[in-house]
Amino acid sequence: MDLALKDIRRHVGKFIATIAGVAMLLSIVLVMNGIYQGNIADGVWLIDNTATDLWVVERGRGGPFNEPSRMPLDSYRSIAATPGVARASPLVIYTAQRPVAGASQQFTIVGYDVFGGLGGPGRIVAGRSIAAPHYEMVADRKLGLALGERVTLGTHTHTVVGLTRGAVDPGGNPVVYLSLPDAQEAQYQQDNRALAAARAANLKRLEQAGYAPEQASRLLPLMSVQNDTVNAVLVRLAAGADAAAVAAHVRDWLYFNVYTTEEERTLMLEGRLSRMSAVLGLFRGLLVVVSIVIIALIVYVLTIEKIRSIATLKLIGAPNLVIVRMIMEQSLILTLASFALAYVMREAIAPGFPRSLNFVAGETAITFAVMLAGGVLASLMAIWHALRTPPQLALGG
Repeated sequence: MDLALKDIRRHVGKFIATIAGVAMLLSIVLVMNGIYQGNIADGVWLIDNTATDLWVVERGRGGPFNEPSRMPLDSYRSIAATPGVARASPLVIYTAQRPVAGASQQFTIVGYDVFGGLGGPGRIVAGRSIAAPHYEMVADRKLGLALGERVTLGTHTHTVVGLTRGAVDPGGNPVVYLSLPDAQEAQYQQDNRALAAARAANLKRLEQAGYAPEQASRLLPLMSVQNDTVNAVLVRLAAGADAAAVAAHVRDWLYFNVYTTEEERTLMLEGRLSRMSAVLGLFRGLLVVVSIVIIALIVYVLTIEKIRSIATLKLIGAPNLVIVRMIMEQSLILTLASFALAYVMREAIAPGFPRSLNFVAGETAITFAVMLAGGVLASLMAIWHALRTPPQLALGG
C-alpha cells in the first residue's frame, strides 16, 4: 500500500487547492524570469538587428541609445571616405509620443537612407520596405496598425507599407521606420503658432543686438531650427578591413566617437539596462526564496496534520522507511505538480503580456532544480520532526 497516494486521495480537494496556490506563486517566478531576460533582449534588439560594423556618434557621447548624439548630416561623407569603409549611412533615432491607432502611444522613430543605406528594417513580416523618399513608413505590429493605414506625424500623413514583428527599442516600445528626411522633419517640425512665436523672439533678439529691422529680417532665416543633423552614422567595413584601425582613424582625424556593435551592446548592458536588470534580478531572487519557504511550510504543516497517524504507524511497528517514503513522495508530488501547472500558466500568460517575455530553457531548468531541491529540503525538515514523534502520542500521551 502506498500511504502517500492513499492520504492524497483522502484529502484530494485540499491537495489540489494547495497545488494551485503554489503553482500561482511559481508562475510568477517563471514570468519574472521572462521579464528579466526580455528586458535585456529588448534593450539590445536594435543594436543586434541593425546590420552595421561600427557606430559613429558625437564626440564624448555614449550615444545614440544611452544619451543624445547630434552630428552634421554631411559628416557621413567624410566617414565614407575613410580607408577601410565600404559604406557609411546617416541615421536618425528618437522617441516620440503621438496619437496612433486611436490612442496616444510611445514609439521610437528610426530614419535611414531608404536608397541603399544601412539601418532599415530587417524582418518585415507583411508588405515591403520603404521605396519612396517621402510619406511611407514601416511599423511594428505592436502599434496596432495594418497595411495601407495612414498615420499623421506632424503636418504630413504617412502610409504603412510594411509591418515588422518584435522590433522594439530599449524600453520595449515599438519601432517605426521612416525615410531620413521624413524622420528629421517629424523631429524638428513646429506648428504655425510655435514658428510665429520663435520668429518674433528671434527678431526681437536681433533688434536688441543693434540690427536694423531690414538687416534683422535678412538674418532671421539663419536663426531658424535646422534639420540637417543626424544622431549617428552606421559604417559597413570593406572586406579585410581592420575595425580597430578604421575606428582609430575616425576618432583621431574626424573627431567622433566610434563603437563596434559589441561595444555598443556593452554600453547598453552596463548603462541604461544595468539598474533595471539589478532590480528585476533582486525581485526574482526574493520570489524564489519566498517560494521555497512557502513550499517548506506547506509540507511541514501537512506532516503536522498527520502526526497522530505517524505515531500510530510507529506504534504498530512500521519501519521508519515507510514514514520517510510517505513524506518524501507527498513533497515531490506537490513540487512537481505545482511546477507543471505553473509552466502551463506561464504559457497562457505570455501572449497577452504587455512587455516582451524571453524564456531561456537553461534558466527554466535551473529554476526547476532549485524548486525541487527546496521541496526535498522541506521534506527532510518534516521527516526530522516525524521521526522524533513518540509512538505513545497515538494513545493520547
